[in-house]
Amino acid sequence: MSRDAPERPPTARFMAALSVARNAKIGFASGVAVAVLAYLFRVFEVLGPSADTRGSPLLFLTLALTLALAVAALVALALTLVSAYRLAREP
Repeated sequence: MSRDAPERPPTARFMAALSVARNAKIGFASGVAVAVLAYLFRVFEVLGPSADTRGSPLLFLTLALTLALAVAALVALALTLVSAYRLAREP
């Protein structure tokens, strides 16, 4: 029965062709950078006091983590889509 099963597509080669690992690293770095900037701006009041002073630094750390993951996912997705478009355009 195992002889009749079709071979699975080479997922590792597909991910390497799309540079998924590189895109994830770039996305993670950009997400962390945006979150750190937002946290510094809000909690440490880098650019002066903020208008709204409600909330604890721990709450904003949680929000910064959520922001970091969301930005990382969006940047990685965008870079992977650009890689896929470029691969599709190659002759």
